[in-house]
Amino acid sequence: MATEHLLTLTGLFIYPVKSCRGIPLTEAELTTRGLARDREWMVVDPNGRFLTQRDEPRMARISTELSATALILRAPGLPTLQVPLEHRPGTRRTVQVWRDTLNALDEGAEAADWFSRALGRTLFLVRYPEEFQRLSNREWTGDVEAENRFSDAYPILVISEESLEDLNRRIEGDPLPMERFRTNLVIAGGPAYIEDVAPSLGAPGIELRLVKPCTRCSITATHHLTGEVGVEPLKTLARYRRSERPSGVVFGQNALLIRGAGLKLRLGTVFAATTP
Repeated sequence: MATEHLLTLTGLFIYPVKSCRGIPLTEAELTTRGLARDREWMVVDPNGRFLTQRDEPRMARISTELSATALILRAPGLPTLQVPLEHRPGTRRTVQVWRDTLNALDEGAEAADWFSRALGRTLFLVRYPEEFQRLSNREWTGDVEAENRFSDAYPILVISEESLEDLNRRIEGDPLPMERFRTNLVIAGGPAYIEDVAPSLGAPGIELRLVKPCTRCSITATHHLTGEVGVEPLKTLARYRRSERPSGVVFGQNALLIRGAGLKLRLGTVFAATTP
């Protein structure tokens, strides 16, 4: 018999630059590509290959902020960098993010020099080109053409507070904060791992479809403030969250926006969810 749950949105995060530090928000606009400004920028090497904390854990030390006019970046030992939000004419750079190749907007020499100094290698900052359509895997999205920007594969990630509480009860050592998992939406009010079994989350004018467990990598074991790499939570998750499809250790659910583009999500939003 199906059970209905009312779940409260208790956390809301975006990550303007892929794999740099995120921003907690009180409200965010929903778009067909996820939350507004989420993964709109990405760091690439001279070959156009994308860079993440998997390759460069020090990216966790780069903080991001958004003003009305600029993306603001800070890193230890460097002056603050401001990248205008207004789209400017400029050069394009061919970049690759997983299996997708696209002509991204190059944010220029100042941003390239700043990231190169921050991480000690030649790098460039690029911005997602709005005219490009990068789709999630239809094997999981079914009849929905789900767009992304520079996220790994899906536009929105959902984790419940109860799931993290259950994980932290199993971990030997200090509990981990939600920031370690780079989620977009944090929900509370249901059983642990409700995001695994509820097919969707609904609020007035909004529907999110939960489509695929999120496979976890070394980024979750990288301290979200220092860049130091440990073994948790992967050591503990491997004991009870190993999946055959998708293959790997899973925690959290990827989601698509079915209805509600242009509306705003706010902390305290109540979602309805039904579980078997």
